[in-house]
Amino acid sequence: MRTVIQRVSHAQVTVEGQVVGQIQRGMVVLVGFTDSDEVEQINWMARKVAGLRIFEDSGGKMNLGLADVEGQVLVVPNFTLYGDVARGRRPSFSQAAEPRRAEELFQQFIAAVRERGVTVGQGQFGASMQIELVNDGPVTLIIDTEPHS
Repeated sequence: MRTVIQRVSHAQVTVEGQVVGQIQRGMVVLVGFTDSDEVEQINWMARKVAGLRIFEDSGGKMNLGLADVEGQVLVVPNFTLYGDVARGRRPSFSQAAEPRRAEELFQQFIAAVRERGVTVGQGQFGASMQIELVNDGPVTLIIDTEPHS
């Protein structure tokens, strides 16, 4: 499981001209899965996202988490996070989970983040999405889980 997390002042996802998910202050989480991902990776990443302290306190240090700032999360499925460009010029996506499995993991991840008291907006699995965001900082993190960690 791999995520790219961006601290944002606001963000939204549009599909075919319709806004399907939006948040105010919080995080955009692009998430990709492999076939070896299981509930352990989902729960580990959900805890990590919900507990990240990437928001600035009054002293300008990243000491605050989502709960401290009443932040929200916008989760967007993104299989291209597992694109391999080591050979040639066209990415290989052989490490990405098969679509039906990835959609199941995506829904489990959203539920796991919500279980931690976080308001979650979401992109639409399998759709062509337009994502608009204002990266605040900028703050961007890449977080991977190890298989069965």
